[in-house]
Amino acid sequence: MNYTKRLIEVDLPIARISAHARREKSIRHGHISTLHIWWARRPLAACRAVICAALWPDPADPLCPKAFRETARTLMKGWAADQGKLQGPESFPRFLQAKQFPKLMDDNHRLRTALLDFIADFANWDNSTVPAYLETSRALTQASHEALGGEPGTRPLVVDPFAGGGSIPLEALRVGADAFASDLNPVAVLLNKVVLEYIPKYGQKLADEVRKRGEWIKKEAEKQLTEFYPREPDGSSPIAYLWARTIRCEGGDCGVEVPLLRSLWLSKRDARAIRLQLIPNRKSKRVDFRIVARRQTYWIDQETGGSVDQDEVDGTVRRGSATCPYCGYTTPVSRVRHQLVAQHGGAGNARLYCVVVASPNGAGRNYRLPNAHDLEAFKRAAERLHSIDRTQKLGIPPTPHETIATTEPRRVSVPAYGMLRWRDLFNQRQLVALVTLCQLLQAADVKQKNQQRHNSDEELAKAATLLLAFCIDRCADKLAAQVIWHTGREFVDHVFARQAIPIVWEFAEASLLSDVGISGAIEWVCRVIEANSAAHLSAGVAQQGSATRLHLPDDSAHAVITDPPYYYSVPYSHLADFFYVWLKRTIGHEFPEYFKSEESPKAEECVQDLPHSEVASRQKDKQFYESQMKKSFDSSRSAVRPGGIGIVVFAHTDTEAWESLIAAVIESGWYVTGSWPIDTEMATRLLAKRQSSLASSVHLVCRPRESSDGLLRESDIGDWRDVLAELPGRIHDWMPRLASEGIVGADAIFACLGPALEIFSRYSRVEKSNGDAVPLREYLEHVWAAVSNEALSMIFQDADAAGLEPDARLTAMWLWTLGTSAPAAGGKAAKGEDDEEDEDDEDSGGKPVKLSGFVLEFDAARKIAQGLGVHLEKSPTVVEVKGDKARLLPVGERAKHLFGKDATGPAAGAKKAGKKATQMTMFGPLKKADGKGEVGETAEIPDFRPGSTVLDRVHQAMILFAANRGEALKRFLVEEGAGRDARFWKLAQSLSALYPTGIDEKRWVDGVLARKKGLGL
Repeated sequence: MNYTKRLIEVDLPIARISAHARREKSIRHGHISTLHIWWARRPLAACRAVICAALWPDPADPLCPKAFRETARTLMKGWAADQGKLQGPESFPRFLQAKQFPKLMDDNHRLRTALLDFIADFANWDNSTVPAYLETSRALTQASHEALGGEPGTRPLVVDPFAGGGSIPLEALRVGADAFASDLNPVAVLLNKVVLEYIPKYGQKLADEVRKRGEWIKKEAEKQLTEFYPREPDGSSPIAYLWARTIRCEGGDCGVEVPLLRSLWLSKRDARAIRLQLIPNRKSKRVDFRIVARRQTYWIDQETGGSVDQDEVDGTVRRGSATCPYCGYTTPVSRVRHQLVAQHGGAGNARLYCVVVASPNGAGRNYRLPNAHDLEAFKRAAERLHSIDRTQKLGIPPTPHETIATTEPRRVSVPAYGMLRWRDLFNQRQLVALVTLCQLLQAADVKQKNQQRHNSDEELAKAATLLLAFCIDRCADKLAAQVIWHTGREFVDHVFARQAIPIVWEFAEASLLSDVGISGAIEWVCRVIEANSAAHLSAGVAQQGSATRLHLPDDSAHAVITDPPYYYSVPYSHLADFFYVWLKRTIGHEFPEYFKSEESPKAEECVQDLPHSEVASRQKDKQFYESQMKKSFDSSRSAVRPGGIGIVVFAHTDTEAWESLIAAVIESGWYVTGSWPIDTEMATRLLAKRQSSLASSVHLVCRPRESSDGLLRESDIGDWRDVLAELPGRIHDWMPRLASEGIVGADAIFACLGPALEIFSRYSRVEKSNGDAVPLREYLEHVWAAVSNEALSMIFQDADAAGLEPDARLTAMWLWTLGTSAPAAGGKAAKGEDDEEDEDDEDSGGKPVKLSGFVLEFDAARKIAQGLGVHLEKSPTVVEVKGDKARLLPVGERAKHLFGKDATGPAAGAKKAGKKATQMTMFGPLKKADGKGEVGETAEIPDFRPGSTVLDRVHQAMILFAANRGEALKRFLVEEGAGRDARFWKLAQSLSALYPTGIDEKRWVDGVLARKKGLGL
C-alpha cells in the first residue's frame, strides 16, 4: 500500500529533543510527574515531539497532499513572525530567517526543515503552554488529518494501550488530537482520568475546589494532630523525626539493643558536617547518642560545646549484618532478618535518635536529640492508633487479604523482614496521620454535598475528591517508614526514590503538619491542574482494560503510540498496591468499578517477574510476557487504520529482549519503517549506576502491513539476496546521521534496527533460493555485522580497519559500544553524597554489579565479535567470559601475555600513610604477573619481544609509559620498529578517543602519543 511518509519516517531533530527531555527531568512545579507517582514515565518533551512527527506528513514526499503543504507554509510563516514580534527578528527560528521566506514557498525540503525546527522548539517545556506553539501545532494536526482523508470537523485519534503515567495521551491532546488511554492498573487509570478528562473539563475551577476543600482538611488535621507533633519552645515545628530499627546483639551474653544505622551522618553540606556518635551503655543494655559537629579540624559536642574525639565508625549495619557498638560482635543477616520478622519489620519498635528542626531564620536545619516531650507525643499517637484499631471505623490497611505480594522478592524485599501487611510499612504516628486524613476527606465530601445539595456539579465534586485522594497518596509516599533522610541536601525523601520497596534500616518520619505534609501536597497537585489548564486541552478518554483487548472498533485509530513494559524492569502492580489500599479507602465509594479486588490486577499484567528461584513456580516468566506482548500488538494493529502509524518505545540492552520484541511486532502484522533514539534519562539516575542500560529510549516507527481494505497482506515474499544486498548501504547512510546527533555506542546500534528492519519487515516472508524462510534471528546477525563494520570505518576514519588484526577491531568496537557511559572503577559510577540507595539489602532489586573493566552482556558481546569475524572463545588474551557477562581485559592484566611470565605491571599508585593505595581506573589496580598483590612506582619488565599484533604493541607501549620506562619505550618505538608502523599510531589515536576521560588508560595512551613527535616518528 502506498502512503504519504510522516516526518518521523524521514527525519527528527533528536539532539535538540533529547536536550529538552533531559532538562525536563529537573522540572517539578506543574509537571504531571508531581500529580501522582507513576514509574518510568516518558518525558513530555519526547512524547510531544514524537506525536507531532508521527501525525504530520513529510512535505517533501511526492505523495504529500498539496493542501497540507500550503497550510504548513502559511502556519510556519505566521509562527516565525510571532516569534519575531515577541523576541525580535534575531530570535527567528534558525531555519526561518526572513530572507528564507521566499524559498519556503517553493522548496518542500526547506518546509520539512521548518517543521522539524518547530517540533524541536515545541519540545521545550517553556513553550508547552505558549499560545503560538499550541495554536500552530493544532492547526498542523488538523490540516494533516483532513489532507490524509480524515472527516472534516474530526480529529485524529491517538491510542496508548499502556498509558501508565499518561505522558503520551496528554501530549496527544496538547497537539490537537483525540486521545484514548487504556491501562490495566486502576491507579494508572485514575491518574489518566484526571489528566485527560477532569482537568480539560473543569480547569481552574477544579483547582479552586481542591484548594477550598483542602484548606478545610488541613485546618481540621492540625486540630486533631497537633498533640502528636509538639512545637519547639520557640514556636517552630519539627521537620522530621529520624528513627532506626533495632535488634538485640546475639554475641555471647551481650544483649545490647543495636540501632540499625547504615550511616551516622546527619548533614554533609559543604559549610557544615554533623553526625551521630554512638555511646554504648551496657548498664541499660542500649546505645546512647551524641550529636557532634565539625569545626574546622576538630569536633564538638553540639549540646555541651565541648571538644570530642571522633572515631571512624560509619554505621552499624553493612550488607544486612549488624555490628554491636559495645562488644563488636556482628549478627549475621539471617539473624537480623529473623529478629525483624518477629517485630513485623520493626517500624513500630524503632528507636528515635534525632529530631530535625528548621532554623529560625529559615536557612538550614538544626539537629537535636529527642526529649521526653517527643517520646510522650509518640506514645499518645500509639494509643490513638490502638483506639482506631478497636473501632475499625475506616479500616486501616490491610484487611486480611491486603497483604504485600511476595512474587517480586528482589524488587519488593520487605516481606523477608516481616513486613507482610501494608500497615507494617508505617509506624504508629504515621498510620494515625494518614487515617485521620482519610476520615477528613470523607467528612469534607459529605460536608460539600450537604452545603451544595441543590446547586452542585456532582462530577466536579467527584473529581475534587479524587485529587484530594491523590494528595493523601503524596503524604503516604512521604509518611512511611521506608523513607530516608538526605544528608547532602537535608530533606525527607519519599518511598519511591527507586522503582522498588527495599528494606530501609533507618528512616525519616516527616511531620504531617510541615510543608512536606498535606498543605504541600495540595499545592503541588493544584499547580499541575493550573499548568495543564493553561494549555486549554480538549477532553480525552481513559479506560481500564488489558492491552491485549482494546475496547475500540477495528480501523478506528490513526496512530498507536505506546511505551510498553520492558520485561522485568518495573513491577508496576506490586508497587501500585502501596497506593491502591489507600485509594480504596479514600475514593473507593466514588469509583467502585476500579476497586473490586483486594489488590491491583496482576494475572494479566504484561510484565515478567524478576526471576527468583524461591518463588519461580508462582512467577510470570519470559514466555508469558512475550505471549502477552504479541497479543497486544495484534490488538493495536487491528485498531489502527490501514494508512495509520505505530510507535513503540523500548529501552533494553538485552539483545534477546530486542529480538523478542521485534519478532512480536512483525508477527503481529506490523513492519518497521524507522527508529529514533531520544535521550530520556538523567545522567545521574540510579539505574545507570547499578546496571547496564541505554541512555536513550529507542522509538520504533511501524506501519500495519495491510492493504487498503484493512486485510493483512500475507503474500509479499522477499528475496534473501536482495535483502542482504540492500542492508550495508542502508546502515552506511544511517550511522553518520546518528553520529551527527551525538548518538554513538549501544544507542546507535539499536537505533540502526529501524532502517535495517524496514528492508526485512516490509515482506510477510523472506525466502532463500531453496524456498526456506529466513528467521528474524538470522537476519539480525547480519544487521549486527553491518553495524559493526560501519562503526569500525567511523572509528578509524580514513584508515583501513581491515589492516588491523581481530583483537584491535574487537577492542575498538567494544569500547565504542559502551560509549561514554561506561562505569567507573569496579564497574560502578562514582557515588555522590546524595546517592542514598540502600546497598545493604542483598535481596533488593538491581543490586550493585561489582565487575571491573568494560563489561557487556555476553550475548551482545558475542554478536559484536561475530560481526567482526571474531570468536570470543578463541580470544582469551583479550576477553574473559564469566556466565552471562563478558569483560574486556584491563591493560594491566595483559602484562603476563605481553611481557612474559616474569613481568609485572606498572604502578598501582603511590603508597600513602602506610595504606595500600589502589589505582583508580576503570580496570581496578594493575596486578603483578602472578596475580598476587600490586606493584610499586616502577615495574620489573624483562627483555621482551614486540607483540604479534598492533594492539599488543600499543598495550606494551602503554605499560612502558605507565612504568616510567622512558628509555625502554624509546627503544621499543624506534629501534624495535613498533613506532614505524602507521597502524600503531592510528590505533593509539583511536583508543585515546574511545577511552573515557579521567582514567589511567587514556593517560597512558596519550603519553605514548605525545612521544611520537619528539622521537621523529
